[in-house]
Amino acid sequence: MSSLLQVNDVHAYYGNIHALKGISLIVNEGEIVSLIGSNGAGKTTTLRAICGLLRPRQGQILFEGENIAPYPSHDLIPKGIIMVPEGRGVFAKMTVEENLELGAYRSNDKAQILQDMERAYTLFPRLAERRKQLSGTMSGGEQQMLAMGRAMMGRPRLLLLDEPSMGLAPILVETIFDTVKTINEQEGTTVLLVEQNAHMSLQISHRGYVLQTGQIVLSGNAKQLQKDPTVQKAYLGIE
Repeated sequence: MSSLLQVNDVHAYYGNIHALKGISLIVNEGEIVSLIGSNGAGKTTTLRAICGLLRPRQGQILFEGENIAPYPSHDLIPKGIIMVPEGRGVFAKMTVEENLELGAYRSNDKAQILQDMERAYTLFPRLAERRKQLSGTMSGGEQQMLAMGRAMMGRPRLLLLDEPSMGLAPILVETIFDTVKTINEQEGTTVLLVEQNAHMSLQISHRGYVLQTGQIVLSGNAKQLQKDPTVQKAYLGIE
C-alpha cells in the first residue's frame, strides 16, 4: 500500500502557542484514518496544516512525495486535497444546487459537473429532494450532507473531514458515517477523519492516531485502538 500523505515532525504555532509538537503520521492510498483526542489536542490544527490554512514552522507534509507545507490552500485543491470544515460552512443564501456547483468551480466540463452532481445526490438522497431549497433553511444534518456533497464535487483524492458528526441527532450521525464509508469504498477516496465520536470513527477506520496536547501518544489499526485500555477509558467511556 503506497502512502498518499506523510506528515513528518511538524511543529505549528498560533502566535506563541506551540500547538503541534512534532506530529508525524501516514495516510495510505484508499484508507480511512482517524485522529482522535480531546478538545485542544491539536486535531483540527493538524488538518489546517495539511490543507494549507496554517503554515508549519518546522517539518514536512508530503503529498505523493512532494512537500506541500509551503503551499497555500487554493494551490492544494487542484492536487485533490479538499477539507470539509467543522461547522459546515455552507452558503446560507444559496440553494443546495448552487452550493454543489461551487464545489466544481475548477471544472468547465458541464457534462462532468452534472454527472458529479448526480453522484452527490446518490450519496445524499436528501439533497436531491431539496435541490432548490436555500441551504440556510436546512437542518444541521442536511447542511453537513451538503458540505460533504460539495467537497465530492471537487473529486478529492484526499478528503479531510473535521468533526462531521458534531451537533447532529444520533440517527443522522449513523447516516454520515455510513456515507463516509461509502465514499471510501465506492469512490476510492482516501479519508483523514477528525472526530470527537471515537467509537463511531474507529468503527469505520482502518487505522487511527491519538493526539494529546499537540503530540501523537498512540497509533495502530482501528481494532487495536478500540481494545486499548487507555483509549477505552479516555475516549470510549469504558472503565
